[in-house]
Amino acid sequence: MAKMLFRLPQAKGVTANPSPEQVKELAAKMRTARPTKYGNLNVQTEVLARSKGSTYLVTDEPDGQNQSITSDEGAKWADYQDEYIAQQEMVQIDGYIGNDPEFRTPARLFVEAANANIAGMQQQLYFGPPEDDFEPELTVIYTPNLKADGFPDDRLIMVDLEQGVTRVFNSDYFGESKKGGLRMWNKLVYDRGGLPLHAGCKIIPTGTGDKVCLTVGLSGTGKTTTTFTRQNGSLPVQDDFVAWMADGRIYVTENGCFAKTYGLNPEDEPTIYGAVTQPESYLENVSQHGDEVDFYDESYTQNGRATFPFGVIESAADREIDGADSLLVLNKNDNVIPAVAKLEGPQAAAFFMLGETKGTAAGGAEEAGKALRVPGTNPFFPMPHDLQGNRFLELLEEHPLEVYLLNTGRVGGGDEDERSKKVRIKHSSAIVKGIADGTIEWERDPDFGYLVAASVPGIDDDEVLQPRKLYERTGRMDEYGAHVERLKRERADFLAGFPSLSDEIVAAVG
Repeated sequence: MAKMLFRLPQAKGVTANPSPEQVKELAAKMRTARPTKYGNLNVQTEVLARSKGSTYLVTDEPDGQNQSITSDEGAKWADYQDEYIAQQEMVQIDGYIGNDPEFRTPARLFVEAANANIAGMQQQLYFGPPEDDFEPELTVIYTPNLKADGFPDDRLIMVDLEQGVTRVFNSDYFGESKKGGLRMWNKLVYDRGGLPLHAGCKIIPTGTGDKVCLTVGLSGTGKTTTTFTRQNGSLPVQDDFVAWMADGRIYVTENGCFAKTYGLNPEDEPTIYGAVTQPESYLENVSQHGDEVDFYDESYTQNGRATFPFGVIESAADREIDGADSLLVLNKNDNVIPAVAKLEGPQAAAFFMLGETKGTAAGGAEEAGKALRVPGTNPFFPMPHDLQGNRFLELLEEHPLEVYLLNTGRVGGGDEDERSKKVRIKHSSAIVKGIADGTIEWERDPDFGYLVAASVPGIDDDEVLQPRKLYERTGRMDEYGAHVERLKRERADFLAGFPSLSDEIVAAVG
């Protein structure tokens, strides 16, 4: 049955597809918007991160994984929001998720004009402009100032996958707009035989040709940093989501970036720093004194953010990607995970499914600093996660690529442990370059069975590459062994909790 055409609710007034300059003028009127010395706007929001606990699918057949409400209850809340919108000034932004004419998805944001920064930020991420026959396949209806009494924090993100509509109540955090469209796009990609990846994408020139590198990771764990670091003059293609399709092709989603700004500096991340300190970017929750911004001040939140269009940097966002050469699975860890490990076959699918990392402020206060396992490092996959793992293994067998585990945290202990060592940006950059150039020497790890680096050009510390040596030198082999046994046990138990997951994947962590 064809999906019924969705019509926007009637509003008091609508500013439809304004220019970027017009949107910025609207946003500048916001009480919480302040101009910076760079000529851009910095908006302070009440909600500081995504509201996972307030996100519900509209379905009469719950999957046991995602929170849900019935279609009758969903209709009631839709009517409630429509009645509110009838008295509001709204902004409509149309564009495309993706830029390939054969694959792009028409998408629409309908948001209160009182929060016009959300419209401006989303406009930078959509491809466009919309063509004359534009009809949205996915729609986000966004009322930041309307409470949903009875839901957690009186906030509701209501996702109707069948209708292709997400309704957001009582959150002024831009991430709900961005992820609202991409979450629904996840299902669309899966239904077309592909796998949505919460991944950055970059093209790295090498002596044997360009290499395409994908990086999956939870928000805040280094995905954007890894994607934008310039090995061999590499260029970013995509920051946050790509589709890996049954024919092996990679399709992009966004025409810009939603970057974390905490700790941003021109030495470590010159491309991102330059992009967010120019007039076209929007800042969100960055500390500001007068017209000076402070990327290191976390007194309000550590989850400061910025959007910018790819047009303000050198990128390869318009390149067609026939296939990928490597995929990095980020794991922000602080014990026995090496700076890099090479994964093979079902083992690669297993670590993809494990999605191990340490939570950051991007996931909200309840996740920050906690050990997490998020399959595919994709908290936006709106269907049972077994499907992700099995599809990953199918695609890997049909279109082989090299898969690596990349630790962006520490080895040997937390920040407070003077015996531990930080995996620095320069380490990760050297590893990515070594992977692309094929210059890393590997050996089998006796504990986990994956390959660890014996040497990486540009890294002279083998304890970062092989944490076992750090634990040996510091007389902590009992501690090391306990970590190994705990991880093996926890991983096996976690994967066993997915009833439809391939036996090959479950057995790969034994």
